[in-house]
Amino acid sequence: MDTYAAPLAQPGAPAEQGVYTSVSDRSRAANQQFVAVAKQYGWLSEGAKAHYFAGVTYEDLDQNGPAESELKIAAKSWDRNLSNLAKLALAGLYHQSDRDAQAIDLYNALAAKPSDTVPATVAQLDLAELYAASGKQDQARALWAKVKDADKDGAAGSIAAQKLGSNQ
Repeated sequence: MDTYAAPLAQPGAPAEQGVYTSVSDRSRAANQQFVAVAKQYGWLSEGAKAHYFAGVTYEDLDQNGPAESELKIAAKSWDRNLSNLAKLALAGLYHQSDRDAQAIDLYNALAAKPSDTVPATVAQLDLAELYAASGKQDQARALWAKVKDADKDGAAGSIAAQKLGSNQ
């Protein structure tokens, strides 16, 4: 995690230990560490988390095949919070790779069985964004309205209200 959160160098700054010149360099270094932890400790909760972060860093590196594999492993975790994070990342990956039907299924599953890390409203907002990007404005508006009503005073409700206001 220290590597994944390491600072990026300012342009023209001299090289420093633990400072990366690009997001790709940092993600590549972190990915190697996450993959090693996942291989060595895959049966422990730390190993499951490493699979998740390996998937995220593979995605950062535009390596969708390995990203999908790692995220699927993390999605099977007994820890619903981690599992739902992995499913959310996997749904985003599916949407980016034009597999919207699979993404929609995951978003709906997440909304049906939310967790602390992925509340139903988050899955619904992401699904609404997918619908909006696909030209399905009526379905997106319906979801935004549902989120707005369900989370009147929260951040998700506020985001949904903004989306409804800007898409009229």
